[in-house]
Amino acid sequence: DPGFCKMNTYNPRSGLESLIVTPCSRASANQRTGRAGRVGPGKCFRLYTAWAFANEMDENTIPEIQRTNLGNVVLLLKSLGIDDLLNFDFLDPPPSETLLKALEGLYALGALNDHGELTKLGRKMAEFPLDPMLSKTVIAADSLGCTEEVISIVSMLSLQNNVFFRPKDRKEAADNVRKAFTDPLGDHLTLLNVWNRYADSGFSSQWCHEHFIQVKAMKRARDIREQLVGLLDRVELELKSSSDSVAIRKAFAAGFFTNSARLQRSGDSYRSVKHNQIMYIHPSSVLFGNNPSWVLYFELMFTAKEYMRQIIEISPSWLIEAAPHYFKNDEVDAKEAAKSQFS
Repeated sequence: DPGFCKMNTYNPRSGLESLIVTPCSRASANQRTGRAGRVGPGKCFRLYTAWAFANEMDENTIPEIQRTNLGNVVLLLKSLGIDDLLNFDFLDPPPSETLLKALEGLYALGALNDHGELTKLGRKMAEFPLDPMLSKTVIAADSLGCTEEVISIVSMLSLQNNVFFRPKDRKEAADNVRKAFTDPLGDHLTLLNVWNRYADSGFSSQWCHEHFIQVKAMKRARDIREQLVGLLDRVELELKSSSDSVAIRKAFAAGFFTNSARLQRSGDSYRSVKHNQIMYIHPSSVLFGNNPSWVLYFELMFTAKEYMRQIIEISPSWLIEAAPHYFKNDEVDAKEAAKSQFS
């Protein structure tokens, strides 16, 4: 037992979710030790000192509610009529800063009004078992006529980058097959291509094996999609289909406008629109190396650098259209001028 684990940690100040290698807790270490004797006699060798165990490790693992984005939790509590969140009797109270950040995010999405009360849009969003930004995207897709495509993409995004596999002995073949699904406008539309081809195959497991795609992941995406389609009637949305990539990307801009970034003069890095944070396109993205001027990302992960994952190319005008209360016209105009000067 090396005494380490990978832990997802959310920083409310930067909005950054980081996968950090950190010492595990004493409870985890003892649980790992128990595995040695689970099916037969065994021994556990701890690769750290007894002093480190006693003094450098926490007694228990930090509860997830204290280290993740609470947008969905706050939306659920609000929908249940619980308004005083700071004094709510949590079993493990999360940091007040994380709660306030979640409230700010929901207000920006239009789920809460000026008094912190749930809006009509917020009530619709609460019906979906999704992150609030994904819920807003699905609702926005209704007015843009592309609900079917957006729900398919949302279902695929829920798989957490676990769609393709790459066998060691067939890497080149797997890469070539993956290229056939690629959409130059970004990862979301690439995932939509995968879903459509999977559906056309009659949800065939054999097709998945032939195209180096995880069978279990696609079955899970299918289950998620069926659940979301079943919820549309409850929130008075229709299942509409459109092949217009602009409409699909605009729907995601309506939900993820806070996750927007623009290309820097250096041409290899991006800066977030609101927080001026430097970030990079993850090498797994289909846009890696293309570097469009403006992008929207699904998640931000910190490993060696701050990496954007699951990205699409957007127009900055869509940000003003989606969230005029969040962005300023002159702010985008200034950035547009800078972008033109750079090009």
